[in-house]
Amino acid sequence: MSEIVLQIDGQEVTVQEGATILEAAQSLGIEIPTLCHHHKLEPYGGCRVCSVEVESRGRASVVAACLYPAEDGLVVTTKTEKLSRIRKSLVEMMMAHAPDSEPLLALAKEYGADKDRFKRNQSFCIHCGLCVRYCSEVKKKHALGFIDRGAKKRICFIPEIASKECWKCKECFPLCPTSALQASFVLTKSLTFGGEGEE
Repeated sequence: MSEIVLQIDGQEVTVQEGATILEAAQSLGIEIPTLCHHHKLEPYGGCRVCSVEVESRGRASVVAACLYPAEDGLVVTTKTEKLSRIRKSLVEMMMAHAPDSEPLLALAKEYGADKDRFKRNQSFCIHCGLCVRYCSEVKKKHALGFIDRGAKKRICFIPEIASKECWKCKECFPLCPTSALQASFVLTKSLTFGGEGEE
């Protein structure tokens, strides 16, 4: 496997082919915020707070660091006014769903986000997919998934599988950046009502 040399925030770094910008930055000790990334899971790019600016072959663009592959000669910038505005807006949108989430409150403080900017829809879910992906990719149980799309999209435990697997596992609960108690509530509701009555 060949090596790739790129520049992140003025620092040159060499990584193996196949590494992402996020992994390259982490190897330099450069912190890029993320809410949907987990080292055991495939890159997802759901939250987009890891957005960075890249310049390659004279073209500049904004990409998700957790998904975008490191390229030879790539120039990456992780902190700009534009990125701060993007992250601020993303955090504000997510806080409409989970205004008391500690990770979101920390990001709100860092980027000056207003948690009351958008109308509240307190679902406690920001669709990071960590629980769904962990259950599928690591545990291989497929006990929960997304249902519906857009504004109606939500997490749902599959009662037939969850009743056998989830109470003795619950490894996905602490991964949730908004509320492990909410995950417990949704699980209980799914097992009790078979997913019926979900709002």
